[in-house]
Amino acid sequence: MTLEVRRVVTGHDKNGKAIVEIDEIAKNVITRRPGADSTVVWATNSYPPDMDTDQDISASVTSTTVPNGVVCRISRFGPGVAPRVHRTASIDYAIVLSGEIDMEMDDEVIHLKAGDVLVQRGTIHNWVNNGTEPCMIAFILIDSKMPIRNGVRLDPHG
Repeated sequence: MTLEVRRVVTGHDKNGKAIVEIDEIAKNVITRRPGADSTVVWATNSYPPDMDTDQDISASVTSTTVPNGVVCRISRFGPGVAPRVHRTASIDYAIVLSGEIDMEMDDEVIHLKAGDVLVQRGTIHNWVNNGTEPCMIAFILIDSKMPIRNGVRLDPHG
């Protein structure tokens, strides 16, 4: 089953009238591990974004985050998704759209369901779908400075 996400992007015409610039099924669906696929709906390579010069860079985003930028991504995690333990250099807002999922951390497992919102602040984690249905999550990832604990910077990896 292919991930289908409709993205509608607004803007302005030369007179300042609000218009729809893009209305399509996202074409940049990627699979980085068995059981998971995602698409970048929109991304910027500046923060704060400049809505006068922003270009659609969504198709060229190949990493989890964009340096000095923001990424809006929709991900689907199927039952039994392969593990990917990782830490990103970003603050992430994860909004569970449908299904259920477990987020594993160093010593905790948090169960999330549709409607739950997780604020991920540079912690190591892994997404595990122990259910029987896919889980859809909207991620908004904002490039961030990583925390320092006991004099050691917690670097991104995975």
